[in-house]
Amino acid sequence: MTQAVLTLNAGSSSLKVSLFPTTGDVPLASGLADRIGPEGTLRLKTAAGEAIAATGDLTSHAGALAAVIAGFRAAWPDLDLLAVGHRVVHGGADRARPVTVDAALLDDLARLAPFAPLHQPHNLAGIRTAMAAFPGVPQVACFDTAFHRSHPWVNDTFALPRALYDEGVRRYGFHGLSYDYIAGELARIAPHLAEGRVVVAHLGNGASMCGMTGGRSIASTMGFSALDGLPMGTRSGQVDPGVLLYLMDQKGMTPAEISDLLYKRSGLLGLSGLSNDMRELEAAGTPEAAEAIDYFVFRCQREIGSMAAAMGGMDALIFCGGIGENSRLVRTRICDRLGWMGIEIDPGRNAANAQVISSDMASTTVMVVPTNEELVIARAARAAVGLAEREAA
Repeated sequence: MTQAVLTLNAGSSSLKVSLFPTTGDVPLASGLADRIGPEGTLRLKTAAGEAIAATGDLTSHAGALAAVIAGFRAAWPDLDLLAVGHRVVHGGADRARPVTVDAALLDDLARLAPFAPLHQPHNLAGIRTAMAAFPGVPQVACFDTAFHRSHPWVNDTFALPRALYDEGVRRYGFHGLSYDYIAGELARIAPHLAEGRVVVAHLGNGASMCGMTGGRSIASTMGFSALDGLPMGTRSGQVDPGVLLYLMDQKGMTPAEISDLLYKRSGLLGLSGLSNDMRELEAAGTPEAAEAIDYFVFRCQREIGSMAAAMGGMDALIFCGGIGENSRLVRTRICDRLGWMGIEIDPGRNAANAQVISSDMASTTVMVVPTNEELVIARAARAAVGLAEREAA
């Protein structure tokens, strides 16, 4: 019998999946159903990189999940699914850990959809699809906001009337599954750093930073929504609220049009007029692409200083995410003007994508630590059915 837990990350037109054994960090298989609809595609592969044949109705998330499971069961005919773990972007103000899903929780999470309108409905649709496909199998919700519930009040609020804070208008922070993984990994590979003041830069198509002290979130660049803070692939990052008032009052833009602008047509794509992919921008050689990179780097430098100020100093800077883990140029340029913070990059180590890329003379350690959100979800799913205790016993 092949016992396993499944992890799901449902987007508006995609379904990212991994199948984990009951112990260990390496998935048995992983895959992506993309462009769900008439032109849907599905790719599944084993841990060894071998393709798993899978076909089916990819016009809906339910059909895509059925195709995924059919593919996994063809590869492992004795597959016994013990639990399903889900990424859920928003868990609200009080949830600081994963939760097993029931009907009441689903209703509560649905009420948070206005706080994350482009993510929450699709996350919950993925849960409902899995509940229908696997009746009786525990479904575990893992929240991107949960890791940041340790924020001090001053990093959790806006200078707005307190009634709005009580209604939920506050700084939630996101990318918490990634930060949770990095905190755990640092405790394993560099416990002396994990106990100190660490800035983690999760840089990818979605980008944010988190200031951690003793492995706990103190501050995050993302706030009420996943729009705040750093510029991203297509998202604006921090914008003066007056700009939004101007767009409404003077340009006549509707909320839907402003949402489309901020989420889908801004960031690296909007600045460059070319692409949201940092690799393409680095290779483009156009003035607009160069300026988009310049702005991204500048905002990263500025936010690193902000996170350090929130913690009263900094002992380490950790890069993760697609850009953070792979762009040697961006890492170098971000660190170039941070010598005053004790940061100095060793060019050879950075070029080699070493785990530690700071020089021996630097007083602040700089590292590259690949993140693994799926493993965080898998561990939560295992714990929900008692596997974590069994593994530790």
